Amino acid sequence: MSVTTGGEARQDLRKDAVGVAHIVFFVVAAAAPLTAVVGASPAAFAFGNGPGVPGTYLLVGVLYAVFSVGFTAMNRFVGSAGGFYAYIANGLGRPAGLACAFVTLATYLAIEIAVVGLFGFFGNTIMVSAGGPEIHWFVYAVVLMAAVCICGARNIEFSGRVLGLCMIAEIAILGLLGIAVLIGGGGPEGVSLKPYGPGAVFSSGFGVALVFVVASFIGFEATVIFGEEARDPKRTIARATYWAVGIIALFYAFASWAVAVHYGPSQITQQATDHASTLYLTAVQARLGEVAGIVMNALLITSLFACTLSFHNTINRYLFALGREGIASGHVARTHDVHQSPYVAGIVQTAVLFVATLLFVLAKASPYDVVFAWMSTFASLGILMVQIVVSGAVITFFRSNRRGIGLWPALIAPALSALGLAACLVTMIANLALVSGSDSLAIDGLPVALVLIGIAGYLFALWIRRARPAVYENLGRSFG
Repeated sequence: MSVTTGGEARQDLRKDAVGVAHIVFFVVAAAAPLTAVVGASPAAFAFGNGPGVPGTYLLVGVLYAVFSVGFTAMNRFVGSAGGFYAYIANGLGRPAGLACAFVTLATYLAIEIAVVGLFGFFGNTIMVSAGGPEIHWFVYAVVLMAAVCICGARNIEFSGRVLGLCMIAEIAILGLLGIAVLIGGGGPEGVSLKPYGPGAVFSSGFGVALVFVVASFIGFEATVIFGEEARDPKRTIARATYWAVGIIALFYAFASWAVAVHYGPSQITQQATDHASTLYLTAVQARLGEVAGIVMNALLITSLFACTLSFHNTINRYLFALGREGIASGHVARTHDVHQSPYVAGIVQTAVLFVATLLFVLAKASPYDVVFAWMSTFASLGILMVQIVVSGAVITFFRSNRRGIGLWPALIAPALSALGLAACLVTMIANLALVSGSDSLAIDGLPVALVLIGIAGYLFALWIRRARPAVYENLGRSFG
């Protein structure tokens, strides 16, 4: 439903609805910490720098903290539910902004496809292991889509509370593993800080580990998208961003350290190579008991639900912003008369997600080896590209008028982050087959596909400038 006033459908988000904690829940849930650690770190241990993975998480956390300096400084002057789209439009021009919007939407949709595929895979696996019937993974995926769409139509505070509960539970299970390892005196090699040492971090395979670690941070940048609904957004968004980066980095570093110490730093590479899918589950069962293993499996499911809900809310606001500005149909900018949520955008994106996932089903694609692996690789590439462009937008935005902002946030921090993220992107492209688990030509074409999507957005903006100048002038408008 929507409220109409003078024939106009309601197009306003809920003001002063969320604080730092709610936004942190959204962002950390989007990173799906339990799923990311259990899914990504075994590959980093096996193919990367082995025992140096925990230190690599901290290093990437520092990189993203530096990245956050520039864009949170820009947040004082630019704010929109369009997130990075508005930043780039105001920093590098409207065509570049719309190109970013196209790439970001494709990236976030790919994440959702990847996660619903993984949800279906784990849902069926857990059901069968518990003695239940074999059910096609698409059934679980559809149930997830429906539940997320319903939750996303509620007010923003509701989603924040749900995500908060999921996030706390996820962090708790692996936090308890780490505490058990400490209390138990460590593993076969005792309690060791070797995984944080420079010798371990920068050992052979560091670049490959970096690829998997960086991919685990996807979603933290979404803080800016909730600026229109935040209380005191100019302060809230910055605080939420730093809290989110800190929590994610420290959690990943501690959880991966715990499992490395449990098996022994000198043995973790071999253990991850031989038992990648059960590396953490076996450790949890050994330290916390069989019941904890069952709980961990259940939390993997809730982690995937939380991740999907978080990105659902994020995409809703991107579509809302594009609809409000006249780029997409104005219908997607309609908000609920009670919850003030962009519920039409939620229905539209759920329909798109359903069709995209169905195409994978019709192609008989594996939900794990193809749907999850390929789409998460695509998303990792896409978000790195966007983050690099955002860093450039920050520099350009402050170049002619520093607006009282110091040299560190206006130039040095975004320049350093752009260089660091570019190095990560190049490394990821060089290791696409390893990251995706496939040497298919389709995988090699993912970076090209992202560039073409960006070009399509850029050309569309140029067409709007010529055919609909009033709409063009409104692109990337700040509501901050």
